[in-house]
Amino acid sequence: MPLSTDKIVPWPAVLPYDKQAVPVPGTKRPGQTGTSRASDFVVILVNKVSLAHYRNSLWGLIDEHTPNSLVTLDQIFADGLKAGKDRPFLGRRTIISNNPLKFSPSYTWLTYGEVDSRRRYIGSALHTLFQDGTIGGGEFQTVGIWAPNCPEWQIVDLALQAYQKVSVSLYDTLGKDSVAYSWRPADFFFQNTCKTFVLFNSVLDSSFLLSIDHAHLSIVFATSDHIPTLLKAAPKVPMLKAIVCMDVVSPDAVKLLREWTATHGLLFKELAELEDFGKANLIEPIPARPDIVASICYTSGTTNNPKGVVLTHKNLALATHSNMFGLQLPQDACLLSYLPLAHIYERICELCSIAIGGRIGYYTGDPLRLLEDAQILRPNFFPSVPRVLNRVYQAAMVGGNIPGIKGTLFKKAIQTKLARLHQTGEVTHVFWDKLVFRKASQFSHSPCFYALKIQAVLGGQIQLVTSGSAPISPEVMDFLKIAFACEVTEVSLHGVSHFCRVRARMSEASLNIQLHLLNRYGMTENCATTCKGWPNDPTSSGTVGPPQPVNEVKLIDVPAMGYLSDDKPNPRGELCVRGANCFKVYYKDEKNTRETVDDEGWIHTGDVAEIDSCGRVKIIDRVKNIMKLAQGEYVALEKIENLYSSTPLVAQIYVHGDSLQSYLVAVLVPDPIQLSGIVSKVTGKNVSAEDTAALSIACKDERVVSHVLGLLTKVAQQNGLKGFETIKRVHLSLVPFSVENNTLTPTMKIRRKDAYKLYKAEIDALYALGEPSKL
Repeated sequence: MPLSTDKIVPWPAVLPYDKQAVPVPGTKRPGQTGTSRASDFVVILVNKVSLAHYRNSLWGLIDEHTPNSLVTLDQIFADGLKAGKDRPFLGRRTIISNNPLKFSPSYTWLTYGEVDSRRRYIGSALHTLFQDGTIGGGEFQTVGIWAPNCPEWQIVDLALQAYQKVSVSLYDTLGKDSVAYSWRPADFFFQNTCKTFVLFNSVLDSSFLLSIDHAHLSIVFATSDHIPTLLKAAPKVPMLKAIVCMDVVSPDAVKLLREWTATHGLLFKELAELEDFGKANLIEPIPARPDIVASICYTSGTTNNPKGVVLTHKNLALATHSNMFGLQLPQDACLLSYLPLAHIYERICELCSIAIGGRIGYYTGDPLRLLEDAQILRPNFFPSVPRVLNRVYQAAMVGGNIPGIKGTLFKKAIQTKLARLHQTGEVTHVFWDKLVFRKASQFSHSPCFYALKIQAVLGGQIQLVTSGSAPISPEVMDFLKIAFACEVTEVSLHGVSHFCRVRARMSEASLNIQLHLLNRYGMTENCATTCKGWPNDPTSSGTVGPPQPVNEVKLIDVPAMGYLSDDKPNPRGELCVRGANCFKVYYKDEKNTRETVDDEGWIHTGDVAEIDSCGRVKIIDRVKNIMKLAQGEYVALEKIENLYSSTPLVAQIYVHGDSLQSYLVAVLVPDPIQLSGIVSKVTGKNVSAEDTAALSIACKDERVVSHVLGLLTKVAQQNGLKGFETIKRVHLSLVPFSVENNTLTPTMKIRRKDAYKLYKAEIDALYALGEPSKL
């Protein structure tokens, strides 16, 4: 059965790449973008607005009054259900052995019809419990979800949407020192050896007490491994009245949990038990209204506590609808769910899949099995983040950096395909795809094999890859566009704890599959929907595309940083966004609301952008993360970190500046394989990537540090950094930044204050060395 496509708006046959966004006429204000020229459709819309701003040139501005628009979340599920009740919807690999842990070699699916019944049972049960006073008592009927990505997470959320309840997602991992908020990042690292791709996941920290208290969560759905933590915290959160266990556990465990919750005066229910209760007290879903609250999403903070973003049905539904414009997926569309559902990015991606009646397959929860999950599921849609994609790129480039004919073929193929991409936007090449990419299996140890097997290790059917959450370099974007478009016939995959071999066979017709790797930009406050790139745009890398149809953007001057809306050749300034997808308030936080949303509804993002001649937005800086060096020069620390992060040596980096000093220093967590190569070369001793003791010693070796600093200097020079933006001293550490040590937010941003606190002694020591005379 085909997808439900009445909400999908296809791309026109010819895309106006030179005019992707247009300014609204007559809206120029001092210190803001605007112009007096626009296309005809903007003239029609100009009376609705009063500020200088840009809109999508194809589709203008959509809102709740746009015909056929999605304005509530229950509409989204209704559209998916319309595609067919028997259509597979939510899938997982079941556990077939606990000792040792083994998963089924195939996915088991719940249909749209089965999920419809279960969401009604859960929603009816919750509504009954709220109505009789068993749970509740807050401003909203809030419900917490604390679990890894799984079908039950989505089913519970669908139940809340259908019965006017408010979801509050709690991040999945709890750390020992956490007492305030709960988050879980997607910290996945691809690491390449000559014959392997290995996936790592950091052990991460999160917290939840203040979230429960702040959102007045009287009931939390949680997996059994989190329930002891909830019970331990129960005396500190007296509003908590009920816990629902989301996974299936043994009868003995259920008995113990039930007795334990009873000692705290809490109601305990298994999910199946709650569903039976709802089935016995079944009521029809309660239709949502566009402006009622659907979710409170807590943002991660790099310096302050997270804030509760209040999102309405209209915000989330219209953000989903906006992403349907230009959506291109096949009839058997399937998304691999591994980024945390507690984060808005993954939620919007899954809502898009639901709206068209697509399938969502959940990974096992073990990052080391993610590639195995992908090869079994064979997804078409792979939402990702730069940290994942950067590691893919770095591993591939290392694989191609070998002498001889193999390395020459690799480099020539890449150069030719990149040139074709930049000239035409095409990601395929008849000659090189046949000679190098399709014939990779003929070179059993060729760089082509290791670098370009990306498509196959993700199942061989990837057609849409999106990158979000943080900036990604143009070089990485361009490489992945041409690499994902390549066929690979055989892959050997060695994981840390498992080995699997797959053979990806693709028909001649599969070469015509159009794969799109699109960069996008958004934030929790606008439902992860601000800008999105257009497919096959030959010069788009480095930009995040034009505004999405659901919102409009403008730039305002940041004179302290030298960014002005009148800059030439392109206007520059702080990016502001407004639209039906944008939030209005932080929950119980008037101060931060006033600082973020102005009186006319514009969200001030804190990101510095420029809008190029094609109407595309390019994020170039961050307003808050700038500082002035002793000589008066301003430096943007995040921008510098992002630049260095694209080099294979750098797994993580924290760049530090001091207003009393004239230069920058850094704490660098190196890639073990890259570091081992440097150590072996510099010291003359063969050190493996697994020899952490030797690598730790090498991190203190002045010869190694000097060599690393030299490489960083070359990177800075190649990318046009000014002298005062170049790292002059570096401390090497094998201890990664993480949520557990409070140096990362769940969205993988450096918590600058805490990173400095952790490494203050090392940073002071670097400054004590003084600035090198010349590097």
